[in-house]
Amino acid sequence: MKRSPEVQLSARHYINGRWETGVTSGQSTNPSDLRETVAEYARADRSQTDLAVRAAADAFRAWSMTTPQRRADALDQIGSEILARKDELGLLLAREEGKTLPEAVAEAARAGQIFKFFAGEALRVGGETIASLRPGVHVDVTREPVGVAGLITPWNFPLAIPAWKIAPALACGNAVVFKPSELVPACGWALAEIISRAALPAGTFNLVMGSGREVGQALVEHPLVDAISFTGSAATGERVLQAAAARRAKVQLEMGGKNPLVVLADADLELAVDCAVQGAYFSTGQRCTASSRLIVETPLHDAFVARLKQRMAALKVGHALEPGIDIGPVVDRAQLEANIAAIASAREEGAEHVCGGDLLQRPSEGHFMSPALFMARPTHRIARDEVFGPVACVLRADDAEHALALANDTPYGLCAGICTNSLRHAMHFRRHARVGMTMVNLPTAGIDYHVPFGGRKASSYGAREQGRHAAEFYTTVKTGYMRA
Repeated sequence: MKRSPEVQLSARHYINGRWETGVTSGQSTNPSDLRETVAEYARADRSQTDLAVRAAADAFRAWSMTTPQRRADALDQIGSEILARKDELGLLLAREEGKTLPEAVAEAARAGQIFKFFAGEALRVGGETIASLRPGVHVDVTREPVGVAGLITPWNFPLAIPAWKIAPALACGNAVVFKPSELVPACGWALAEIISRAALPAGTFNLVMGSGREVGQALVEHPLVDAISFTGSAATGERVLQAAAARRAKVQLEMGGKNPLVVLADADLELAVDCAVQGAYFSTGQRCTASSRLIVETPLHDAFVARLKQRMAALKVGHALEPGIDIGPVVDRAQLEANIAAIASAREEGAEHVCGGDLLQRPSEGHFMSPALFMARPTHRIARDEVFGPVACVLRADDAEHALALANDTPYGLCAGICTNSLRHAMHFRRHARVGMTMVNLPTAGIDYHVPFGGRKASSYGAREQGRHAAEFYTTVKTGYMRA
């Protein structure tokens, strides 16, 4: 088995162009091998967070007035270095978060591609000229940067999600204060270390690490932070929205999902099972786009469950750096315990256990569990609450309309998939699924970085992330009138 060298990082804050120690310190641990400390990292308090915000506010004026080419060149340089170091960054990600090494390297590459994409977008932030209703009056509509952007990111995509927030913020001319999850500080530091070499004016980009209760809350409440972009749980997102809205800051939230994959009777069985396995269990199910509700039309239901059970039995769970592993560890002890509690609750409520959900012993001590599958009813909590682990349930649908109704019967609305050979059913589902993204004959987890990402209902709030639509959040519109 391929093992990493015992590399332990010392991650510090990056504030106003300087690397700073913290008020206290913490450690991140390899979830594949709990004996291995991945990083010692600095932890900030409200005072240090305030310094970062004030540095960003001071830097904003100069950075916002730089040319689009200057911003494009900086982002392109960052993207190029990430791509050149994707194997190194992927190894760090696999050690700290627990993704399998191929998935981790692919995420690192995606982060680089995102910076490259927004390097191009920096040159395309445009406006429009509109004929006035009055003679001799000229009207134009322009976009300007919002100001200081506070970016709070989760642990499950510790390179890609920061990239798709930081890159458009800088491309549009904003200054940034970035707070990564405390579970993955080394990944956040590694990204900041690359950004620090892009010759941005001091204070344009800042990294502060620490708890959400202290550092995150300080960002959300700070009067100099003009925009907050948060990805995390729905409960925390609600608190972020209330606090930021109270001072009229711009808010963007990406939160949970309980995403359905509908399988109609006319679907290709092998393709449908493959979509279910990839969507529900890869990345240890730790994706907001994971398909944890598998809604199957009655004629195909039993064959689908039987084939899915066979496929699940062949999945290999183990150390993220071990070749041939399909599923790595759960990210930490708290998440593992939450997964096991959800499985126990499903059993207590009478959901039929099909397979999996067991704690696993491996040569290294880690947070390993086998992927779990239940047959459930729509009222069971396993079919309604987000688990955020390798746990899925199958719901039986009478027909296509019943399947659509079940798919929409959730407070969340991030994405929804359907497997069918019927164009009519596919088009009807795409139009009537109350979500932000739909997939046809594809896993629900798997997105492109150049198109909008986001959902409806309890899954998202505010403007979309990624692609050209990211400018909607990171800019504000100004209408100008002038007599010629």
